Amino acid sequence: MELGEAPRRASTWLGMPMKHVSLVTLTFQNSALILILHYSRIMPLVGGHRYFSSTAVFLNEVIKLGVCLTVALYDISQTFSPSMTATSLFSTLTSAVFTGDSWKLAIPAGLYTLQNSLQYIALSNLDAATLHVTYQLKILPTALFSILLLGRSLSARKWVALGLLMLGVAIVQIPTADSGTLAPLKDAHSRFYFPRSVEEIRALGTAATAPLYKRSATYEGIEEDMMLQHPRMNAPLGFIAAVVACIVSAAASVYFEKVLKESNNPPSLWVRNVQLSFYSLFPALFIGVVFVDGEEIAKSGFFVGYNSVVWTTICIQAFGGIAVALCVSYADNIAKSFATSISILISLCASIGFFDFTLTTNFLVGTVIVLFATYLYNSEDRSVRPPPIRIHSYEKTTIDTQPARLQEPLLKLPTTPTKSEGLSTSRPTSPNLHHNRHGSSRGYFAAKHRDE
Repeated sequence: MELGEAPRRASTWLGMPMKHVSLVTLTFQNSALILILHYSRIMPLVGGHRYFSSTAVFLNEVIKLGVCLTVALYDISQTFSPSMTATSLFSTLTSAVFTGDSWKLAIPAGLYTLQNSLQYIALSNLDAATLHVTYQLKILPTALFSILLLGRSLSARKWVALGLLMLGVAIVQIPTADSGTLAPLKDAHSRFYFPRSVEEIRALGTAATAPLYKRSATYEGIEEDMMLQHPRMNAPLGFIAAVVACIVSAAASVYFEKVLKESNNPPSLWVRNVQLSFYSLFPALFIGVVFVDGEEIAKSGFFVGYNSVVWTTICIQAFGGIAVALCVSYADNIAKSFATSISILISLCASIGFFDFTLTTNFLVGTVIVLFATYLYNSEDRSVRPPPIRIHSYEKTTIDTQPARLQEPLLKLPTTPTKSEGLSTSRPTSPNLHHNRHGSSRGYFAAKHRDE
C-alpha cells in the first residue's frame, strides 16, 4: 500500500465509506450502460432513422470533458486563496493540462475512442448478458501487455486463471440448437425474420409492408428498410468487435499506467481525465463523425434518431469514466471483481426479463467459470511470503549465543585462600573499600603469626 492510500480509502461521502460508494457506482454503471446501450441499438426507429454511433461517442467525450474540467477547477481552487481571479485559475489549469508529458496521452485517448465505437458495434449484434461475460476477456490482453510494457511477471495461479477465463468465454459463445443465434432466418415469428419473396411479404400483412411506401419493391430496397425496422444481430461480428475492443482497451490502460509511472511530476487524477477527454475529441470528431459518417450526417443531421434513451445512454457512458476514476482511488482489485460479478448477474436477470434472453446450460456454466477466473486472478497470492529479516551480529541481544563470548573467562568470586595458594589469590581483581580493609587485616595477622 502506497503512502497516502489508507487515508484516501478511509474517506467518506454522506457518512458512507468512499470505497462502498465507488463500488456501488461502478456496479450500477456497468449494468445500466450495457443494458440501455443494447436497447438503444434495437429499439424502434425515431423519425424513421437510427442515431449514428459516431455522434454518440463524440458527445460522450464532450460531456466527460465538461465534468472533469469542473472537478479539476474545484480541486485547484481549494489550494489557492479565495481572492484568486478566474483568469488565474484557468491559467493554472491550462498549464497543468498542457505541460510535461500530456502529449503522450493522445495514444490511449485514441484507443479509448476506438473502444467506445467498437462497443456500439458489439452491442448491436450481441445480447447484453453475452457481451458482459465476453468483455471479461479483457483481463488476458491486459496481463500480456503488462508483461511486455511494464516488465511484470505472473504467478502460476494467475496463468491458471487466464486459462479458465478463455475456457469460460469459449463455452459462452458455443451456439446451441435452441438458441436465437441459429434461427433468425428460419422462424417466421422472430423479430429478426427476413422475408425472401413477395408472397412472404404479403403474408406478413400491412404491418410489414407499411414502411416500404417510400421505396420501390425491389429486393435491395426491401432489405434496407427491413434492416432499419428490425435489426438483425450478427453474433460472429459482435464477438469479433468485443474481442478487438478488449485488446484495444487493455493496450490503452497498460500504456496509460506506464505513462503515470514514468511521470516525474504527475498531476491529479482529474487533470489526467481532462487530458484524456481533450485528446479523445479529435479522433471522435474527425475520424468518426467526419470521415466515417460525414456524408450521412450531412444528409440527415447530427441529432437524427435521438430521443431520451439515446441521451441517457450517452450520459451513463460519460459517467463511467468518473466511476472508474473513483474505483482506482478508493477500491482494490478484489472489490472491483466482486462488483463486476454483481453487474453480470444484474445484466443476466435484466436480459431474461426485458430482452427475452434464453438462459442455456452453456451460458450458465461459462459464466460461472468466468466469474471464478476473475476472482482467482484479482485475489492476492497468499503463498508468497516476505523474505526473512536478517539481523547483524552487532544487533543481536545478549541472549543469543556468540562464539566470541564463549572464549571469555568466567568471573570467579573471591574465596578464602588455602595454605598452598598463598596471599596472591586472596584479593579480587578490582577490590572495593570494604575488601581492602578486610584483606589488609587478614594479611596483617597472618604475617604476625609467621613471625612468631
